[in-house]
Amino acid sequence: MIPVIQSPKDYQAYRISPQDTNRLAIVFEPATAHASLTFCVEIFDEGGKTPPNRHQFAIEMFFVLKGEGLATCDGKTVPIRPGDSLLVPPTGIHEIRNTGSGRLYALCIMVPNEDFAELIRSGIPVELDEEDLRVLGRSDALVPC
Repeated sequence: MIPVIQSPKDYQAYRISPQDTNRLAIVFEPATAHASLTFCVEIFDEGGKTPPNRHQFAIEMFFVLKGEGLATCDGKTVPIRPGDSLLVPPTGIHEIRNTGSGRLYALCIMVPNEDFAELIRSGIPVELDEEDLRVLGRSDALVPC
């Protein structure tokens, strides 16, 4: 099988609900990965958060790319910042809140998919803006020599 390659211009982003303060840009999902997983980038506006949620069977993993926030799982809250990883076990009630002075970007992987990709796609399509594309393309990290 030829590897599937995606770049930020290929990602489709959605807000699950109109009042949400976070967006999810799908990188891979069951249809493209040929596996029961969802891999996305979650983008939290300043002050944004996920609603508390849980998954019956899936493990959800987050890796913070940029920004600062608080992650809560089953009542325990910890600060998160770039380079931090978070593993949420099945049935863990969790939320992530952006507490920084800019957007919070986190890679998010859910295995198995547990209809996560379908939930995201049932939302409202949104465009990734220039800041999103700079962060996702890592051009925001380039330092001139």
